[in-house]
Amino acid sequence: MADAVAALDNVVVRYPDRPPIGPVNLAIEAGEIVAVVGASGAGKSTTLRLLAGLEKPSEGEVTTTPPGRTAFVFQSPTLMPWADALSNVALPLELAGVPRDEARARAATALASVGLGERLSARPRQLSGGMAMRASLARALVTQPDLLLLDEPFAALDSVTRRHLIEDLHHLWAGRSPRPAIVFVTHDVEEAVYLAGRTVVLDAVSGQVAMARPTPGNAPRPEGWRADPAYRETVENLATALAHAMPDRVG
Repeated sequence: MADAVAALDNVVVRYPDRPPIGPVNLAIEAGEIVAVVGASGAGKSTTLRLLAGLEKPSEGEVTTTPPGRTAFVFQSPTLMPWADALSNVALPLELAGVPRDEARARAATALASVGLGERLSARPRQLSGGMAMRASLARALVTQPDLLLLDEPFAALDSVTRRHLIEDLHHLWAGRSPRPAIVFVTHDVEEAVYLAGRTVVLDAVSGQVAMARPTPGNAPRPEGWRADPAYRETVENLATALAHAMPDRVG
């Protein structure tokens, strides 16, 4: 774990009125994309909060990035409704002390990179769900983080928009030097395998890592890759592991 950007080492989290989560062992290497799948309550969002340093473990050790080097995108865009897209994306830079003109210039570049270069003055209510999520991604990436944490950011979007955003995320990641590490939480195994270079399945009861499986090939994916036998095989293997990790499994 010496080379890890962030890591959980024998981490246990205890909550009232439920079994503890863990022990969890997970290391995130620089520049890799990791998907985390599991049933509701398996500890997926807890894993992200631990990696972000937003939650402390009851036991074990958490390695996180230095302050300001992690960005978090939530299920909802969480944009300031009274501010335009440019101001929303510039905010983390301004809070970090970047001069206003520089912050807004960098924010405009970030918005252009996600296809919103013509919507700088748009308020969140004027953006579609997909556009609002693009703005959230721009706000996360504008700080050039070492670690990008995504908590089911595409769950509320239609399938076509989700696919487009995943492709865009791949290209944004590939175009960065150095590339950020990404941890992506989802319920969708197909989405996980397509997006990530490695998928981790959490046990529904303990929150422990039940299985970790690399994805063959490199991102961004070639056209038609969802029909590739290697992709389909990986999806089926992980879906089976996820079914075994569910509580009260039938059969």
